[in-house]
Amino acid sequence: MNHKSETRKLVYLGLMVGMAMGLHIFESMIPIPAPFPGAKLGLANIVTLFVIVNFGAKEAVMVTIMRTILGSLMMGTFFNITFFLSFAGGVTSSLIMGTAYQFLRDKFSLVGISVLGALTHNVVQVAVAAYFVSTAGIFFYLPYLLLFALPTGFFVGMVTKQMLRYYRPLQYGAHPSP
Repeated sequence: MNHKSETRKLVYLGLMVGMAMGLHIFESMIPIPAPFPGAKLGLANIVTLFVIVNFGAKEAVMVTIMRTILGSLMMGTFFNITFFLSFAGGVTSSLIMGTAYQFLRDKFSLVGISVLGALTHNVVQVAVAAYFVSTAGIFFYLPYLLLFALPTGFFVGMVTKQMLRYYRPLQYGAHPSP
């Protein structure tokens, strides 16, 4: 890759971090219905999935790391439990979605990969929360979160799929789209 294309890739990824941060912060302002405390739509995962398809899993993980760190700094939640839940869930789900896209995209659609990421995100967040509160009793909440993850993962996958129909930057070593 030449210097010009490396710079272009860096600019695109910087824009992706900014968009993911914006969605992350916007989503934190949306009130969550009472029976689902902690449940989120996962809007920033639209950007993560988009980056996986167009740049690769490594880049998506880096965007997720930057998004969670910078977003939590801007919201004043850096290094509190909210940060650790978001960071662990985001990085792990990015890794899982990136791996699934790389090795299983012939078996899973983009929507399926997104749902897998949403499920992973919730399992990891509950595990981290159980660690922080030192009780496994919190796992009783997991089925409700997983039920919530199905439509949100579906939504994220469908939005990403539609985005990919209309916009595709230059391919930077990523795999062909679904």
